[in-house]
Amino acid sequence: MTRSTGAKASRRDFLKLAAGAAALGPFFLFSPHALASQKTLKIAKWAHFLPEFDQWFVNAVANDWGKQNNTKVTVELIPVEEIRDRALAEVKAGKGHDIFIFPWPPAEYQQHVIDHGAVYQMIASKYGAIQQLAFRSTLNPKTKKYFAFADFWMPAPLHFFRDSWAEAGMPLGPVNYTGLFDGAKTLRDKLGIPCGLAFSPTLEGNVTLHTILYSHRAWILDAAGNVVFNKNAFAVSTLKYIQLLYQASGTPEQLTWGSGGSVRAMLEHKTSAAINAISLLRAAEKKGPDVGRKMWLQPPLMGASGMGVTGLPHVTNCSVVWNFSQNQAGASKFLADVVDTSRTGYEKSLGCNFPIYPKTVPDLVVRLQKDPQADPPDKYMALKDALHWTPNLGVPAMANPAFMEIFNSSVVPRMVAKVLRGEQSAEDAAATGAAEMQHIADKWKQIGG
Repeated sequence: MTRSTGAKASRRDFLKLAAGAAALGPFFLFSPHALASQKTLKIAKWAHFLPEFDQWFVNAVANDWGKQNNTKVTVELIPVEEIRDRALAEVKAGKGHDIFIFPWPPAEYQQHVIDHGAVYQMIASKYGAIQQLAFRSTLNPKTKKYFAFADFWMPAPLHFFRDSWAEAGMPLGPVNYTGLFDGAKTLRDKLGIPCGLAFSPTLEGNVTLHTILYSHRAWILDAAGNVVFNKNAFAVSTLKYIQLLYQASGTPEQLTWGSGGSVRAMLEHKTSAAINAISLLRAAEKKGPDVGRKMWLQPPLMGASGMGVTGLPHVTNCSVVWNFSQNQAGASKFLADVVDTSRTGYEKSLGCNFPIYPKTVPDLVVRLQKDPQADPPDKYMALKDALHWTPNLGVPAMANPAFMEIFNSSVVPRMVAKVLRGEQSAEDAAATGAAEMQHIADKWKQIGG
């Protein structure tokens, strides 16, 4: 009797609850089967230099996509300096995230990912072909496999304090490496402010040093992927230039800065110039109008020996779907769909993220000309030709596994540090560095990369 009354009461309570919920709006009852059928998508992503972008990516892009595709999407943000180790750990374990997003071309992992050509094809009808930067950063020309998918990149212009460089007679900043040396030396001698380019084994240090090497024709690999470093006089002469620049205008901290070290030094006005993504200038604008007003942008320096204006990308945003992903179809669709958010992504990144597909931000130059935070508003026009002076990492070769291992294992920053600390001559360091590069290249030839 008691059980019967209890059962009727429970049914009555349930009906009342359902009726009340219906009055408030749609009421959904999910069976265990429905809940079990919900898919999952796990994303690992390098932590953006502007936290606001990541907040939008997690809370809007990933969350909204998950709701629209009946998928529980989780995003783990990983510091840039930990990205390589985490990726290697997942590959070794054969499990982890469905999508792994790198700030550089992940050519080293091409044997552990799907062919992303299908992702590019899903987008082509809407936004057209990809830029050369993406093509040369994600395709293995030997296997014809796209080992990653690129959707945005960040140029790396020269940042400098206009008031400081005016003291060296260069109010518009240096235009070539000779001017950089002369002006930086004058500034340290006159004002006690070191130049401050990043030389440490960090992302900014790697990009800075590889840019200097390439701009002086001290190339790592040739177009065919063969090691050419130290096969001519350019390698040693470039190392000697870096050594002289450091001795005349540097600071010991350049060799020990961690990730973002050069950024913090610039924001505190402890250095006079840096090669970095414009997140540096955005941080200066955020710190205070006076700091942002004094810091200016300029295209990369004109190279030596006939090289023009060239600056390697600070970031090439490349996503991979592991071949051990538990949701390859969902991961591929997510990457294709996220391109639709490129315009908002450009805005949320405060203009840091340049689109791989120009049609997604067709008014890019107009935005650069009338930036709402810049003083003056056209300060960012220095980036209007950025795509023309930004080749891929690995140039003149494609972004192949050998180059990317050389880049990510910091062969160049370690080589330079030995010279700057007086541990090796430029000649010996170039020979040692070339031998290490050749060892890496030979390994990948055996693997078949």
